[in-house]
Amino acid sequence: MTEKKIVAVVGSTGEQGGAVARALLADGEFAVRALARDPESAGARKLAALGAEAVAADLYDVESLRKAFDGAYGAYLVTPFFTHMSPAKELEEVRNLVAAADGVRHVVWSTLEDTREVVPLDDDRMPTIEGRYKVPHFDVKGGEADPLFEQAGLPTTYLRLSFYWNNLLRGMAPRRAEDGSLVLSLPMGESRLSGIAAEDIGKAVVGILRDPATVGRTIGLGVEHLTGQEVARAFSEVLGEEVVYRPIPHDDYRALGFREAVEIGNMFQYYAEFDGHVLALRPTAETRELVPQWLTLKDFLAAHRDEVVLG
Repeated sequence: MTEKKIVAVVGSTGEQGGAVARALLADGEFAVRALARDPESAGARKLAALGAEAVAADLYDVESLRKAFDGAYGAYLVTPFFTHMSPAKELEEVRNLVAAADGVRHVVWSTLEDTREVVPLDDDRMPTIEGRYKVPHFDVKGGEADPLFEQAGLPTTYLRLSFYWNNLLRGMAPRRAEDGSLVLSLPMGESRLSGIAAEDIGKAVVGILRDPATVGRTIGLGVEHLTGQEVARAFSEVLGEEVVYRPIPHDDYRALGFREAVEIGNMFQYYAEFDGHVLALRPTAETRELVPQWLTLKDFLAAHRDEVVLG
């Protein structure tokens, strides 16, 4: 019996990496090696119960990563920017991953574009962060990390992601106003937002790993491009109660004071004011071809109705 090719999944206990690991396990063509700092954690044990091999690996320990990638055909690489919000740390993580993945035959790198290509640092519509970035978790990947893969000669598919619909289940879910109505407040104005469910990211990765011709390509994911009103309508139909879309200005969002407020406020302003550029990088037709059974936002919300936490 031929042994299955191994795919090593970084961030396997997180939302994105976990979705990739579960999709690969459900598909069954590849063996899954789930990388985790603690392979005995609840998340790692759940993947092991589904058939994954859970192994210890640390993004700041190159030797642990080399051992985890040893013998793997493919690898899914993602960095946890929002655990530290440090461009320097993210670059260190990527350099370690690139060094450790030497010998892997198909790398899928979770990336984003460099927003500075359309929003130069002297553009005062949004603040500059750390003197070098407009949206650091985009700019570091697209501007500084992506070239490292090519320079190392790694056979890489660059997977450009969209807004996760999963974010709408919690912190960005509708909130109950003082008058009792439900209000969705996204800083998107009247522009369209490219989105995708995490489980559909996983399904797309399965298709990419099956196709060696995707090596060297950049593939933008987005199953739907929706206005705030359309997002609110999907919530209304699933919750059985009207949800009103009331966009929040970008400056007001940045002033909310939580740790990621400025970064996320800049991200949404980029999405909103450069939507033609953003949406063109994430064509829905290509994503739907990769994921034939893709989820509409309404279907996603219905499937995760019990997880919606209204503010």
